Amino acid sequence: MTKFNDFKARMIDYILNENLKLTLFSIILGLLSGAVILAIAGFNPIEAYRLMIVGMLGSPRGIAWTIVQSTPLILTGLSVAFAFRTGLFNIGVEGQFIIGALATTLAGYFLRLPAIIHIPVALLIGMIAAGLWASFAGYLKAKFGVHEVIATIMLNWIALYLNNYALEFNAFRRPSSESSHRIQETASIAITWLRDIVGPAVKVNWGIVIALVIAIIVHYILFNTTLGFQLRAVGYNRDASEYGGINVNRNIIVSMGIAGMLSGAAGAVHVMGVSRQVSVLAAMEGFGFNGIAVSLIGNNSPIGVVFSAILFGGINYGGRNMQNIGVPTEIINIVIGSIIFYIASYKLLQIILRKASRKSGKGGNLHVK
Repeated sequence: MTKFNDFKARMIDYILNENLKLTLFSIILGLLSGAVILAIAGFNPIEAYRLMIVGMLGSPRGIAWTIVQSTPLILTGLSVAFAFRTGLFNIGVEGQFIIGALATTLAGYFLRLPAIIHIPVALLIGMIAAGLWASFAGYLKAKFGVHEVIATIMLNWIALYLNNYALEFNAFRRPSSESSHRIQETASIAITWLRDIVGPAVKVNWGIVIALVIAIIVHYILFNTTLGFQLRAVGYNRDASEYGGINVNRNIIVSMGIAGMLSGAAGAVHVMGVSRQVSVLAAMEGFGFNGIAVSLIGNNSPIGVVFSAILFGGINYGGRNMQNIGVPTEIINIVIGSIIFYIASYKLLQIILRKASRKSGKGGNLHVK
């Protein structure tokens, strides 16, 4: 009961805190800027936004697609948030996502197991592979001082080409195709019975449940365990942590490993629930880079990341409905980008308001975390 009351108090504090108020204000600014762009382009902003909201929430199909789009973003956002909370900037989420997807596809296709074992095994293999991939960047930073941003950017490209190289093997690549063989049915997390309600084309799956469970676990690790305390302590002040007896180098590697596992889970869930295969990549798919924006919007909080990923996924999917009134794809992307820009830059608004508050001499309650 005490834990429930603590959780309830935290939720109330989160809902009422100034970060959320500024985020909501930033969303309004973003929508207004998008409206101006639509008006300049000659379209009715009210009608365009109505179509976007209808696309997101107007039907079971729209809601289902919003959830499907949001699921990998929750996990990639958690990966960025976890690393950021521990003082690291994990820009290698995209590469870790690719490694997780590739390893899961290999396990999903080559292993022959009953579903009750195959699903968790394929998921774990994807997470572990991506975790090891990311921890290499952590090792380079801990051992040689190589900045994780440089290391993870390079690992992103290596992951992309490794994925394409794996598809050169005939045993893995489907004949006359740019894609791998599809994973076994026993490794699929699709919810087939729900497709009768939302439509056969909507790839509804259990990924959202997996993502929410992982978000709760990440929140618990960060704020309720000794490991989480040590990782956050290293993020706040590395020298003080070392002076306090915390093994800083080990925690850097562990932090990157866990962040990589979260990105790997995103790739695994995407393969097992949506794509069921991996394909030759000409460029990055963007799941990892979008996760950076999701994490910033969610204030690098596991709870905030869940809400921001749903918002991000919903805007991305619902925004396509603007095409019904002839809005070109380029304008839609500019509008969506403007909205996301304002939401993600709410801290800038926070700083401006703080300075304005000081100048007016009306106190300085706003603070920057």
